[in-house]
Amino acid sequence: MFKIFLVDDESTVRESLRDNIMWHQYGFQLVGEASDGEMALPLIRKLEPDLLVTDIAMPFMDGLALSRIVKQEFPHVKIIVISGHGDFEHARQAIQIGVDQFLLKPVTRLSMQKSLQEIRRKLEDEQAKEDSLEKLREDMQEYEQFSKRNFFEKMFEGQMTVQEIYEEAQRYALEIDAPCYNLAMVSLRERQGQNKGVWDSRLLAGKREELLRYFQRYPEYLIFRWNIHIYGILIKGEEGQMEELKAKCQEGIVRICSASGGELEWCCAMGEPVSRLSLLPQVYDRVNHMMSYRFLKPEQHILTMESENLAPRREGVATLGDVVISQTNPEIIHKFLLRGQEGEVEDFVDSYLKSQGQALRSRIFRDYLVLSIRFTAIAFVENLGYSAQDLLENTYTEKMQVLSLSLEEMKPYMQELMYRAIKLGCKAMDNRSKRMIQKARGYIEENYARASISLNEAARAAEVSPNYFSATFRQEMGMTFTEYVTKKRMEKAKRLLRQTERNAGDIAAEVGFKDPHYFSFVFKKTQGCTPKEYRSRPKG
Repeated sequence: MFKIFLVDDESTVRESLRDNIMWHQYGFQLVGEASDGEMALPLIRKLEPDLLVTDIAMPFMDGLALSRIVKQEFPHVKIIVISGHGDFEHARQAIQIGVDQFLLKPVTRLSMQKSLQEIRRKLEDEQAKEDSLEKLREDMQEYEQFSKRNFFEKMFEGQMTVQEIYEEAQRYALEIDAPCYNLAMVSLRERQGQNKGVWDSRLLAGKREELLRYFQRYPEYLIFRWNIHIYGILIKGEEGQMEELKAKCQEGIVRICSASGGELEWCCAMGEPVSRLSLLPQVYDRVNHMMSYRFLKPEQHILTMESENLAPRREGVATLGDVVISQTNPEIIHKFLLRGQEGEVEDFVDSYLKSQGQALRSRIFRDYLVLSIRFTAIAFVENLGYSAQDLLENTYTEKMQVLSLSLEEMKPYMQELMYRAIKLGCKAMDNRSKRMIQKARGYIEENYARASISLNEAARAAEVSPNYFSATFRQEMGMTFTEYVTKKRMEKAKRLLRQTERNAGDIAAEVGFKDPHYFSFVFKKTQGCTPKEYRSRPKG
């Protein structure tokens, strides 16, 4: 329903229009009225109508003066001007201002009805185009985020040459040329048990947005999504600036993340600067290793090169007095199994064993630690619906003696045990993801032809957060949500073009596009030809 505002100094004319025109019947809602332009202007600024109907000859401020101001402040507002006589000069001025309709008094119901229908068509066309442009912007933004994430992954994992890095960066309009580089990674998520990961809380979503806005303000930082819970920040600048940029990065993260009232878990791992792009994979390896300490030191939010000095070091024979009780808490292992990834196992085990310090020289302590880890891993997989046999069968850890492991035997024991447990966790999650994707695909199948279908709607149907849904859908389907919906729409459009004689505009509406021009643009972009060209091709 579009909003309309009425202005006329003759109360009988104004009341006649107000009471005798069935505004709702033509798609309009009368939201206000005034007796002259001076009284009308502040109300129009407050109510922001879509259509202004105004008389010309009025005291204090006439209709043309009002129309001129309204058009300057609200260019999208349509205007119908009413005049008591056919003055050519008034009509000329109205055209110059951009008035849409010029009606002569007495205004008949038929003439007003015709004008309202024409104005409504204009408003609907403009709204459809704006919706299409907004949809295009959203589609491009989603695709750009997905592409940039792939670019940064390949760069930091050493899968690209320096020349390929520069070429890809140019494609995404990323300015990466600098004398010096560094990397920071930020993990930000709900505190365990706070929200169960189903929906992102307003606090979490707000903090993520605040992080993005903060770093996007400065050209020295390139922030990008690494996975569902982690952002990466590429720091670039002159060699002499790097310490300052690192400190500024850290200060921003601390200020934003610490103001969460303890409801979020967060940490940041900071690397050390290098002078070549080709050395960034080494920085990433180090930062990724440091991130494993977030499970060992949840209260330590900033992880740096010194973060590994977690346990006291003493020379000589170890005793049980060397044990740091906080580092033996089974919850550390459980939290890693719950939230860690397969690729983090080796780094975590290294960090975990290092954190035990000299206490590992005690055989009694090693036996205690092995049993604690084993029981924690078994409890973890049993909670997922698996058995201890699923975890231990046909493994190195099952064939060897559990007790009296040497220092050299502990590391492979822990690695295999935890790797197997996380793999079972991933399998359980994969099953849940498949069920989620199946539910989402069913929803998309039923609703893809609706122009208003959105990722948020599909996530709600799948009963997960939009953030989790987007990442999981892309991983499982090999394409973004938008790409999948577009694919479904194009498949149906092609069938209709082949099997019916309906015009492209009707087909566009049936497959979920409000604007036929945008439909043709998307069709050509995805199919390599226009709808008309596709229809004229020989059937093969």
